[in-house]
Amino acid sequence: MLIGDVAQRSGVSARMLRHYDSLGLVRPTGRTNGGYREYSSEDIRRIFHIESLRSLGLSLRDVRRALDDPGFAPSELVDDLIRQTRERMAAETELLTRLCRIDAAEPAGWEDVLQVVALLQALGSQSAGTRQRAALSSVEEVPVPVEALVEAALSETDPNVAGALRWALAQGGEGGLPLLAEGLGSPVAEVRKRAVQSIAEIPDGAATALLQDALANPDLVVRRYAALALGARGVADAVPTLIDMVLEETNDVDAADALSALASDPALTDQIATGLIDCLAHDTVEASARRRLTQALADIPGIATSRALADLSHDEDRAVALTAAYILGIRNAP
Repeated sequence: MLIGDVAQRSGVSARMLRHYDSLGLVRPTGRTNGGYREYSSEDIRRIFHIESLRSLGLSLRDVRRALDDPGFAPSELVDDLIRQTRERMAAETELLTRLCRIDAAEPAGWEDVLQVVALLQALGSQSAGTRQRAALSSVEEVPVPVEALVEAALSETDPNVAGALRWALAQGGEGGLPLLAEGLGSPVAEVRKRAVQSIAEIPDGAATALLQDALANPDLVVRRYAALALGARGVADAVPTLIDMVLEETNDVDAADALSALASDPALTDQIATGLIDCLAHDTVEASARRRLTQALADIPGIATSRALADLSHDEDRAVALTAAYILGIRNAP
């Protein structure tokens, strides 16, 4: 079969077939009387084998080894091809993500495109200072797509940069909330923590609703951050978790402050007082926890609190008794 017929049948151009010949990959078995290349059925079979291996990403050098070296083992080469393919896919996915984010920024011109690209690159910088400046400038200059800010906020380890990213997200309103809500369900504990911290700084009502849902999150850390934020927003649902935080000595001072703020609402005063007093009634509560609970009662108004403090002023634990007596003295002062 002549080269033109082979090219038509195999889909390999005549030029490439000549290249294969020059490399010694496929040498035509014979020549016609006129000196034209003439390929046998075995030659054509080899061409199809070459094209099959090339479709896997093998170089022509590796193709020759695979076909001509009896000792050639494909496993190592295939593993290497898998690694290279995954790397290319990751690079292409990263490029696609970047392009989508640039498109989401709705740039008016190439200057805007370049600014967005610069900010995206800065957010991925190895320098914490550069990342922080990018987060702060993302609000003032061409806005960085919220997806990029959320991704950065959920992965940031530097506390100063993380704070800047949360601030930037808060300036953008509730646009990032759906993605942050996904972060609450991440299998990575740190990501869940960063997600709830970011939501806590967004003042919108939708953020409050997410924080209320987070009170039922399986992650105790998420529940506690949500409770602190909700306490500052005057949401009664946070009360049980805040009391537990005082009891467990986890951000207990902040939790007590949040309870104090909530107790300024007369509708919540009795609920908070009752919750703290009920904890004190358990015999299994350690002395240190009883002292924290007593201190938490200090800013809770009401008759029930005053009665509880009067009883605690005679507590068998001297520190609890002295603390209760001191608080009563201040409450009864003219």
